[in-house]
Amino acid sequence: MSGPELKQQRHSRASGRVTIVDVARLARVSPMTVSRALKTPALVQLEARERIAAAIKQLGYVPNQAASTLASAKSQVIGVIVPSLSNSVFVETLTGIRDSLNQHGYKFLIGESSYSSEKESQLISTYLAHAPDGFLLSGIEQQDVLRDQLAAHNVPAVRMFDLNPDCSDVTVGFSHEDAGYSIARHLIERGYRQPGFLGAQLDPRMMKRRHGFRKALAEAGIAADVEVLTPAPSTVELGTRMLGQILQHTPSCDAVFCCNDDLALGVLFECQRRGLSVPGQMAIAGFNDLPWSAYANPGITTIVTPRYDIGFTAAQLLIKILRREVVETTSVDLGFRLAIRSST
Repeated sequence: MSGPELKQQRHSRASGRVTIVDVARLARVSPMTVSRALKTPALVQLEARERIAAAIKQLGYVPNQAASTLASAKSQVIGVIVPSLSNSVFVETLTGIRDSLNQHGYKFLIGESSYSSEKESQLISTYLAHAPDGFLLSGIEQQDVLRDQLAAHNVPAVRMFDLNPDCSDVTVGFSHEDAGYSIARHLIERGYRQPGFLGAQLDPRMMKRRHGFRKALAEAGIAADVEVLTPAPSTVELGTRMLGQILQHTPSCDAVFCCNDDLALGVLFECQRRGLSVPGQMAIAGFNDLPWSAYANPGITTIVTPRYDIGFTAAQLLIKILRREVVETTSVDLGFRLAIRSST
C-alpha cells in the first residue's frame, strides 16, 4: 500500500468517520465518481451508482434514502422557475404546485428569472447540479440551448401560463391573445370608440394580449395605435403615470385595457385625482383578477386567470411523465373568464 493511501486510510480510522474515500474504495470507483454520483447521479452509469449506493448503505456514509436516490437517479425534487416571487399571480401558482407535489412526496426548488431568459438558463444550469427529476417553467419561449441542455440530461419539463399546441412541449395555460381579444370586443360592444392599451414588462405573454386586443380593434375598423408601452415592472404608481401619458397623446381616449390589474388600479386612482368619472369618461379593464379588483370602487372589469390550477395541473402532468404514464394531450387549455364589473 502506498504512503499517501495508507496515510488517508489511517486518518479515516483515527477520526472514526467514514469518508468519501472509504465509499470509493468499497465501490471500486474514484472519489470523484462518488462525488459526482451524490451531486448529479444522472451523469454516472447505473452499475457504478448501484455499487456506490451499496457501499454508502454498508458504511453508513449517508441515510438510506440518499442511497436509494443514487441507485434510481431519482431525487424527488422538482425545479420551479417563475418570473417573479413578489407578484401574487405567481405565488398562487406556487401554492398549486406545492399542493400537487405534496400528494406525491416531492419537494421543489424555486427560482426567480426576473423575466430574463438568460437568468432562467443560469438557474436551470445551477439546479441541474442537484439532479432534479424535472422542471416546471414559465412560458414557452425558452432558448434552444436550454432545451438541448434539458434533453442532454434527460430531464423533462412542463411549461406553464401559455399554450403551444403545435409543439411537442407539454404546456398548461390559456390563450393570452384570446384574452386580449375578448377585452377589446367587450369595450367595442359597450360603445367605446377609442380604446387604448397600457403595457408594462413587455414579456411575450403580455405582447400576445396586446396582439389580440389590436386584432379585435382592427376588425371593428378602430385605430389600434393608442397605447403606452414600457419595459418597467407593472405597479400601481406606474399606472397613474401611464394614464397621464396616454391622455397627453390622445385626449379623446375613452377606455384603457391595462395588461395587469395593478396598472388598472393606478389608472382608477389617477382618474379620481383628475375628476374623470369611471366609466362615464374613462372605462378601465385589467388582467388577472387580483383579490382586490372586485372591491375597488368601482369594481374593475378584468380577465380571471386560473393561476392556482395552472400550477396544480402542471405538477400533476410532470409527475405523470416521470412515471411514464400516458399524457392524453401536450397542450392543456384551462381557459379564462371575463369578469364584467362597473368600471366598464
